[in-house]
Amino acid sequence: MSAALTGCATPPPQNKSDICEIFRENRSWYKASASASDKWGMPIAVPISFMYQESGFRHNARPPMRYFLGFIPYGRASSAYGYSQAKTPTWDDYVKDTGRLFASRSNFADAVDFIGWYIDKTHQVNKVPKDDAYRLYLNYHEGWGGYRRGSHQQKAWLLRTARQVDDRASIYKQQLQGCEKELQRGWLRRLLFG
Repeated sequence: MSAALTGCATPPPQNKSDICEIFRENRSWYKASASASDKWGMPIAVPISFMYQESGFRHNARPPMRYFLGFIPYGRASSAYGYSQAKTPTWDDYVKDTGRLFASRSNFADAVDFIGWYIDKTHQVNKVPKDDAYRLYLNYHEGWGGYRRGSHQQKAWLLRTARQVDDRASIYKQQLQGCEKELQRGWLRRLLFG
């Protein structure tokens, strides 16, 4: 059964550095991202840059296994899973808050909606603008309380990573401006008019 389900999973995009190519390859991803953007009020480029960083667009991404004595597996560093790398307790809060009982961390549309929800909550809790990918990512990584306490300040690697996420969101935003009209066209219009 697991092999059958894996065969149906969407593979990561060929060109992860170009949001237009990502969405051309996976048209349903654009539709889901636009829907989440409309629902939660954040730019499409922000959650996509989070996914690039967190999972590399792998539906079943999870932290590496930890080993005792170098060969006895004893679990993973966290419960993070899927496109968004949402941890189980935070995902459970999302499901409870939104009523999306059948949402799945390995489903792209659900994962992008989760990130939108988290961005919206971050805006409410810590007053971070919904287009500030740098500070939004720090909240995403450290949690709202951790961000307020400044836990990220002593993590140079995390500050660099958040800057990379912010830079990628800016690049994605520019790229999307050049292809969004094309992505908004339905399949019949694309077929008839290119």
